[in-house]
Amino acid sequence: MSPTLVAALLLLVRPIPDGDALSSAVRTAAEKIVAMQEGTHRGEWPYEGVYRVSGKIPEGYRVGGTSICGESLLRTPGYGESATRQAAVRRATEFVCAAIDEPLLQVSSYQGGYDVRAWGACYGARFLLALKEHSAVPSGLESEVEKALAWYLSALQKFEIPETGGWNYARDPGAETPSATSPFMTPACLQTLFQAKAQGYEVDPAVIDRALDALARCRTEDGNFSYSAKRPARMDTRSIPGAIGRMVSGETALFLAGRSDEARLTQAVEAFIRYWPELEKRRAKSGTHLPPYGVAPYYFWFAHFHAAQAVELLPESQRPRLRAALNWLLWQTRGEDGTWNDRVFERSAAYGSAMASMSVTMPSAPAPKHWK
Repeated sequence: MSPTLVAALLLLVRPIPDGDALSSAVRTAAEKIVAMQEGTHRGEWPYEGVYRVSGKIPEGYRVGGTSICGESLLRTPGYGESATRQAAVRRATEFVCAAIDEPLLQVSSYQGGYDVRAWGACYGARFLLALKEHSAVPSGLESEVEKALAWYLSALQKFEIPETGGWNYARDPGAETPSATSPFMTPACLQTLFQAKAQGYEVDPAVIDRALDALARCRTEDGNFSYSAKRPARMDTRSIPGAIGRMVSGETALFLAGRSDEARLTQAVEAFIRYWPELEKRRAKSGTHLPPYGVAPYYFWFAHFHAAQAVELLPESQRPRLRAALNWLLWQTRGEDGTWNDRVFERSAAYGSAMASMSVTMPSAPAPKHWK
């Protein structure tokens, strides 16, 4: 079945949402996210996947999921008038700041392999930077935020892959072993460091240069992005449907650093819209990288977020059409309870709802920072 036919059939079920419907959905998502906050002090929104450490959700997922949900509440219109949301963000801030002492987040104990602590550093820093950008650091937590932000930014740069550059949550064993770069992870880490630099924090330009070089090696001439690479990628054009999440995130990061252009960015967004049905086939399903395209469920909302972000970097004349297309696709997957979820775990509806609502509100969000 062609993507066009799938889209036509979906439209018969759920028409294009108007502005009021989207605004209402974002408010509902915020309410649901607040209600799902958990943990000893109700300060967490842990992201849940199949990966466990000693049978538990890893610290990187706990910090990362909490940070993403916290940022989504900051971006939701009406945050300044919502005592409930502000209290939830305060609890999340306390959790993220305290997590820097967790043994399983430390750079010193990192041994490579499959390990998501760098995700925690990436999104922990991103959340604290967002608090400062929105002038929303909870009263009395200013010093804790500065201390934790410095820690997360330092840790993120130290988690860089030796020699290769960039970042990957699935590396070869050994912290000092050169490994392949992930275009699924590296763009998010780069954007966090771009944001930090723009807000006056110290960022090593050599780390950025190596990461950008590594990300560029993952891209082929036709705009495809490999799942990971140490050398220039050689991907068949026919595999593009499985790479659309990596394409929009990778091109956006490269564009922000002056290493891509509007044509490549447009191509990535158009590919996302065209091949979205291949992504939808894997949403909320068990298993990970299944044939024919090796798409895992956890790509879904990550890809939507970066597609929406890419649209806002394109010329203004192109944005309305592309925004409408992305919002319509997003609307097809909203649950009856008002949440969005790309996993089989109920808990991950917090993460999914956060990424979906940030995708909808992208036009009014602070613009991502360029690297100069």
